[in-house]
Amino acid sequence: MDEIVLHAVDGAVATLTLNRPARLNAIDFATIDRLHALLDGIEPDPAVRVVILTGAGDQAFSAGADIHEFTGPVSKGPETALREFVRRGQRFTSRIESFPKPIIVAVNGLAFGGGCEVTEAAPIAIASDRATFAKSEINLGFSPPYGGTQRLPRLVGRKRALAMLLTGEPIDAARAERIGLVNMVVPHDRLMATARDFAARIAAKPPLAVTACLAAVTRGINLPIDEGLAVEAAQFARLAASADITEGIAAFREKRPAIFTGR
Repeated sequence: MDEIVLHAVDGAVATLTLNRPARLNAIDFATIDRLHALLDGIEPDPAVRVVILTGAGDQAFSAGADIHEFTGPVSKGPETALREFVRRGQRFTSRIESFPKPIIVAVNGLAFGGGCEVTEAAPIAIASDRATFAKSEINLGFSPPYGGTQRLPRLVGRKRALAMLLTGEPIDAARAERIGLVNMVVPHDRLMATARDFAARIAAKPPLAVTACLAAVTRGINLPIDEGLAVEAAQFARLAASADITEGIAAFREKRPAIFTGR
């Protein structure tokens, strides 16, 4: 059986590819579990500093949750649906959002439903000019369950988010960039090269500082400013005695490239 998630490492960058192109890379429970397992292996590996997540084929990043699979838990009632479907999906998008190494989603086609929610959760999103995005859950009779009602308004604003949530209508990549859903849009044939270049630029930075930036933003963005500043200060304090900060300052003063070791 083909791997449902492909895993490749090139230098400091790991690439994970949703590999169900015949199902438009729909996210089933096995895919979620496999992604968790791969991230479990990547997190403690000091050699891997950045993750790229994309989809196999030219049609879809991900069409969202696998409808055929989640029908079972939903049919068994609210408690089963919450336990087996909703909480599993929310844990997954929260893992992407809070992962201590940057995850770049390279959106190679449609990103509907859960595929859009993964895009929302990731720290960085780069889209092909063929990509489209939709909050399509409403067409199936339910609201987004993987964090879409919470993250999308924080990214694009309440009114833009509600327009997407209430109509289910897709938007193209250019609009997704304008409203802040993705960082940039590139020609389709340059998507992966652009994502790898972006990843390499991040991987060259001191890894402890990268993790601190991710943690400070993710934890602080929804807090009052005073509490957010306390989060920022705590992250800086963790770095103050590190070898990387000593090396970075010394290299600046000596006008030479810094060599960061992650210690």
